[in-house]
Amino acid sequence: MEIFHCLYFRILLTFTFIVAVVVATNPYSEALLSLKSELIDDSNSLDDWSVPPGGNTGEKVQACYWSGVRCNKNSTVVIALDLSMKNLGGELSGKQFSVFTELVDLNFSYNSFSGQLPVGIFNLTNLKILDISRNNFSGQFPEGISGLRNLVVLDAFSNSFSGPLPVEVSQLDYLKILNLAGSYFDGPIPSEYGSFKSLEFIHLAGNFLGGTIPPELGQLKTVTHMEIGYNSYEGSVPWQLSNMSELQYLDIASANLSGPIPKQLSNLTKLESLFLFRNQLTGSVPWEFGKIVPLASLDLSDNHLSGPIPESFAELKNLKLLSLMYNEMNGTVPQGIGQLPSLETFLIWNNFFSGSLPRDLGRNLKLKWVDVSTNNFIGSIPPDICAGGLVKLILFSNNFAGRLSPSISNCSSLVRLRIEDNSFSGEIPLKFSQLPDITYVDLSGNKFSGGIPTDISQVSNLRYFNISNNPGLGGMIPAKTWSSPLLQNFSASACNISGNLPPFHSCKSVSVIELHTNNLAGSVPGSVSDCQALRKMDLAFNKFTGHIPEDLASLPGLSVLDLSHNNFSGPIPPKFGASSSLVLLNVSFNDISGSIPSNNVFRLMGSNAYEGNPKLCGAPLKPCSASIAIFGGKATRKLTWVLLLCAGLVVLIVASILGIFYILRVSKGQWKMVSFSGLPRFTANDVLRSFSSTESMEAVPAESSSVCKAVLPTGITVSVKKIELETKRMKKATEFMTRLGVARHKNLIRLLGFCYNKQLAYVLHDYQPNGNLAEKISLKRDWMAKYKLVIGIARGLCFLHHDCYPAIPHGDLKLSNILFDENMEPHLAEFGFKYLVEMTEGSSPATISMRETGELNSAIKEELWMDTYKFGESVLEILTNGRLAYAGGSIQSKPKEVLLREIYSENQTGSADAIQEEIKLVFEVALLCMRSRPSDRPSMEDALKLLSGVKSEVN
Repeated sequence: MEIFHCLYFRILLTFTFIVAVVVATNPYSEALLSLKSELIDDSNSLDDWSVPPGGNTGEKVQACYWSGVRCNKNSTVVIALDLSMKNLGGELSGKQFSVFTELVDLNFSYNSFSGQLPVGIFNLTNLKILDISRNNFSGQFPEGISGLRNLVVLDAFSNSFSGPLPVEVSQLDYLKILNLAGSYFDGPIPSEYGSFKSLEFIHLAGNFLGGTIPPELGQLKTVTHMEIGYNSYEGSVPWQLSNMSELQYLDIASANLSGPIPKQLSNLTKLESLFLFRNQLTGSVPWEFGKIVPLASLDLSDNHLSGPIPESFAELKNLKLLSLMYNEMNGTVPQGIGQLPSLETFLIWNNFFSGSLPRDLGRNLKLKWVDVSTNNFIGSIPPDICAGGLVKLILFSNNFAGRLSPSISNCSSLVRLRIEDNSFSGEIPLKFSQLPDITYVDLSGNKFSGGIPTDISQVSNLRYFNISNNPGLGGMIPAKTWSSPLLQNFSASACNISGNLPPFHSCKSVSVIELHTNNLAGSVPGSVSDCQALRKMDLAFNKFTGHIPEDLASLPGLSVLDLSHNNFSGPIPPKFGASSSLVLLNVSFNDISGSIPSNNVFRLMGSNAYEGNPKLCGAPLKPCSASIAIFGGKATRKLTWVLLLCAGLVVLIVASILGIFYILRVSKGQWKMVSFSGLPRFTANDVLRSFSSTESMEAVPAESSSVCKAVLPTGITVSVKKIELETKRMKKATEFMTRLGVARHKNLIRLLGFCYNKQLAYVLHDYQPNGNLAEKISLKRDWMAKYKLVIGIARGLCFLHHDCYPAIPHGDLKLSNILFDENMEPHLAEFGFKYLVEMTEGSSPATISMRETGELNSAIKEELWMDTYKFGESVLEILTNGRLAYAGGSIQSKPKEVLLREIYSENQTGSADAIQEEIKLVFEVALLCMRSRPSDRPSMEDALKLLSGVKSEVN
């Protein structure tokens, strides 16, 4: 009995203690501690969520003093819970929410919560604000939200919800803000969304929504801001949207809309921003838009709009942004555009506009960015275009003429000046000392004279300078050109420049020097060794003399050196043979003498790189005369010739006998070997034996177009690709393989040769031991590594498209065809093989006709544009560590700002504004490359130029 009493006492004591703890912690604290137990809190953001010994004292709730918890004035009731930006994760059960009956504000934003949104939240009937944005909640949006009768704000931006949009939200009478953007909702926008009574802000962009835009949205009389773009709708813009009388901001960009722009939208008399870019809209820009007086931003770019800019736009006194680029518009620019008092950005490039620019353009003192490139403009630059602190002036590919306005020189705010491919003439009035912020200047393809401005070295931020193809320019290269501290690219080819090359002292950042087709003379200064960043030097077609400086061979990154068509003499410096970066060396048509060094680097260049030098010998040219080395005197030379003649006669007899035997043999199945520069001398049998010890020609690789690894008799490891061919197509196929074999670039896989018979070919190329980008895409890389990777890929493609004649489309650009060498430098593989395979099937007339005619037919242009599109996709995959695979659909489905924010996060940029700006520029180049219309995509040359302007220094 005593034992029973003792046990009873202990149980009672334990129960009393538990009750005391529960009472001490109160329901709020207990529920929050339960919630905390479900969360992943790697940053210990909720460390202060704990009950001190003794629990609560008095009526006040201990949890009211915890981070993120807000209570009423008496600290007795929890009314708000803000866990935003606390680096929290995990899945929420929602079982705790039943306690918070008085909660009015619940904020889980900027975290990593996942799983389904707990339906327990919908029991918080007093809730006014629900913010779950920027998380990873997934699955269908749960039913029950109509129970939140007092809800004013529902922000679910940037999650992973799928399925249809929740129709129930339309029953929330007090809802003012609805943000369901940036998820994977699909299906149409419910017509019920036109029945909101209090809604002011609706954001549904960046989902997978389809169907037609419901005209019922026009009934939203209280909405001021509507974003529903970055989806894939059907049909046109409903004219009923013009009934949204309070609307100030309308964005339906990148939404696959077609048809004309409804002129009724001019009834939106409070509209300040209208974005309809990147659709399939047709027809003309409504003249009635001139009546939308508050309009400040109008972007109708990247559509199929035609006709002129309406004269009525002169009435848009508040207009700051006018973007009509990438359309099919024509006519002249109304003079009234130049008189718009607020205009800051004027973008109408890639249209068919003609005539002169408005004379008053820029006189409003606010103009910052003008781009009218790729049109048919004539005349001169408006005299006051820089009056308001212009930052970017882009006028290339037009018919502008006359002298540059002197006002350009006083435009101290100018950062980018591109006026190439016009007919400007006279002296260049630029005073670089007065342009402190200029980074990019392209004056090429004009008719300038009077030489390069002598103060070019005084500009501290200049990175790119191109004055090429101004045949009347003349003058000399200014003495201190190379000392400009950030200069990377200096191009002045075909400008009739004379004199000597100035010394290369302080040449720290220059990576490209292009000076071909001028009248430059003298020797190359030895101080060129100071140019440690030099990647390309083109001095062809000049009058240089002296020896080739050995200092050039010591430059670590030099990949292209063209000294052809000059008067250089002496030997080729053997030191070039030690270069790991040299891809092209051309010394043809000089007075070079001696023997070509035996290193493989020199043989890779092919005989074209050395021809036109009568005193030069050695592979790949004619062999050097051994008699000179063996027999020194005249008396023995006759004997040498006799011996050589006898040897030749023996060779001839043997060859004749072999020829007779060959004719008598059945030639079917005979293997032939074609070696490009770089393969040692061995036979097709040597290659075939490397596949297997049994010399089985079919053993490896097994399937047509498959790739295997082989070790050649010399110990060299190569990759081998098997191509099955029909006899009748073998000749054209081998010719095309030879074209591929002479395409040499630092960022291309080097083709070494191929062996073939009448039905089969084995193509050999360099084996890369570090795998491909598809295998490594998820690896964490810093921003500089990613940028260099993008640049390497762009350079390889640019070489194929613009430096090969005729151009060679890659045809199969993807991450698995981007291989890494021992230095993790990217190399494009499989270029051109798509057409080789098609050729074996008799289905590649485009490539053949291109080769025969020497012109780019439409089929090849389409392939080049597809390469550009695939490049854009690859860039996005690199930026997102592979998350945006097959990026086209994802890009269409999410707003640009959402994607950028995600990319910043994945690249861990933090608040580094400079890096974020660089990422943004690369991202925008990728988007340009992925434009829906192929002809609207930039060439790879232009894409590389844009990318090269992102950073001040790239190896």
